[in-house]
Amino acid sequence: MTVQIFVASGFRGLAVLAAALDAGFFGPEDSGAKEDSGASGRRVLVLSDTTAIPEAAAPFEALPGFAGLRDRFDEVRSWNDAVFPLHPGAWTPRPDDVPLWERHLRRAWGLGDEEVELVVETPHTGPAQAVAQIFTGGPVSVYTDGLTGYGPTAEKIPPLIGTRVGQLIHPDLLPGLAPLLLGEFDAVPRPLPAPALLRVFGELAAAAPEHPAPQGAALLLLSDAGTLPAADGTELHLRMIRGTAALGHTHLVLRPDPGSPEPALPALRAEAVRLGVELTVADAGLPGSQVIAEVLFERLRPALVVGSCSTALLTAAAYYGLPVARAGTGTLLERLSPYENPARIPVTIVDALLPDLADLPDLSDLADRAAVTDHAPLTEDSVADALGGLLPAVAFAMQPRVRPDLRPAAERYLSTRLNASTWRYFKRRRLGSLALPGVVPARLAFVRRNATLRRIARRARTLKRR
Repeated sequence: MTVQIFVASGFRGLAVLAAALDAGFFGPEDSGAKEDSGASGRRVLVLSDTTAIPEAAAPFEALPGFAGLRDRFDEVRSWNDAVFPLHPGAWTPRPDDVPLWERHLRRAWGLGDEEVELVVETPHTGPAQAVAQIFTGGPVSVYTDGLTGYGPTAEKIPPLIGTRVGQLIHPDLLPGLAPLLLGEFDAVPRPLPAPALLRVFGELAAAAPEHPAPQGAALLLLSDAGTLPAADGTELHLRMIRGTAALGHTHLVLRPDPGSPEPALPALRAEAVRLGVELTVADAGLPGSQVIAEVLFERLRPALVVGSCSTALLTAAAYYGLPVARAGTGTLLERLSPYENPARIPVTIVDALLPDLADLPDLSDLADRAAVTDHAPLTEDSVADALGGLLPAVAFAMQPRVRPDLRPAAERYLSTRLNASTWRYFKRRRLGSLALPGVVPARLAFVRRNATLRRIARRARTLKRR
């Protein structure tokens, strides 16, 4: 019998796993219930809290809706307990210790000598990479719960792990666009059916406590990818409040992102009072704001969703047909450092695909209100036009050593589409270091590709320094 080990370090990822099980990705169709799991083997859920201080975060078991998701698995184990006192987000085993760790975990988790199949997040993250290194030989499925799956792998994956990856499971947030993650290993993208994911979101919404905000309130997703100083992050959130209030919304719901610093709520509340709008903070009673934004979509049906780089912006547009707008993406694109920061892909997608908050019409006009409410869904044509060539170009500029095969696509895009509006997605120095169009004249592009010339240039710089 095969043991399937599912590794999750976030509530959204756990929801994706539940939807994949319901869709029959790891067994017969509709085999999500625990009692049916014998058809596909034993299912073990391994939970990992990778926050800076895991001991201070709310445990998964305390979050509304966890019990329903947990019933899809035969048993639950804690990765934090298994590697304590080491931090699960940064630790990986030493090569010489791998056999010891495998024997230890097989005994602790009662796996015996059974064959193991892994379902993990991106294998460059701590828990996923560690689990894949310890349980060698078995097949690996990778899942992604957000927009980073449409970008390149953040670093080179060891071939002993990458070559075992057979499929990449992802929410189909960008119709017609395939993810780039793990493309260097020819992982087969497998989009999650929207009904399965919506069914899980509905379960979580039914288990969530009542929310005090009224139906149709505007929802602000406070996320800045953790790249802005506190003062700049607060100013971005204030701009979101001012822009939303200027459109005629009188009740705003703030949803802090668990991956970003805590917002300056006193300043935001003071600004709301000044503007004469009501302000409610979602998840105020839950440490870490772990309840996913889709629960609020189900409960409140917001009239507008505003954010900077949150995956929930795309689920609002693609799955719920809600009006969405972006704010502050230009600042984030400028400030993201280093260039290969994985958050660059979500910010790029949101900036290129969604309308700016400042460009939306005033809701005081009933005709404009209807225009905003009748939100046009994302289509394959609109996604392809905005992102079809852009994402491969940005991905190559981010990770040229991981995805050298994307250079021709990057050169085509930069040769034909680079202009005043698209320069924001690139850095001049980055393009120059990669000998890409836009900085280096075409007749001199061969210089950086010639190994002999590069060696001579390095020798000349060394002699100059001496």
